[in-house]
Amino acid sequence: MDIRIISWQQAIPLRHQVLWPSKPPEYCHVDGDVKGLHFGVFIDETIICVASVYLDQNKARLRKFATDANYQNQGIGSKMLAHIIHYLKSTKTDFFWCDARESAVGFYERFDMNKSSERFYKADVAYFKMEIAL
Repeated sequence: MDIRIISWQQAIPLRHQVLWPSKPPEYCHVDGDVKGLHFGVFIDETIICVASVYLDQNKARLRKFATDANYQNQGIGSKMLAHIIHYLKSTKTDFFWCDARESAVGFYERFDMNKSSERFYKADVAYFKMEIAL
């Protein structure tokens, strides 16, 4: 397993497959993709997990974190998030946050991220804002 910085274009197919398979691939694009920082987990040159980070001054936002269904619940997402947090700590980033699906709150709490909002909804899916000072 190897974690690397990838292009935003490399992230789109897995985002589409995991997060919104019923939507067109264009739905998976995010404003800011061109300037974002994108990470991929590779096994034998196949991308099995992607995550994108969008920087704004000293703040970083995690978005579009997706792991291939065949590789979920194997610790790959945890390794990816640990890698991203470690990477950001080596930069001038002071604050890291994301909108976490309610079903994933426990995952982010394991990385000392805390809820910083009430429950809110996007397309009928419940979310919480999660954050951590770096």
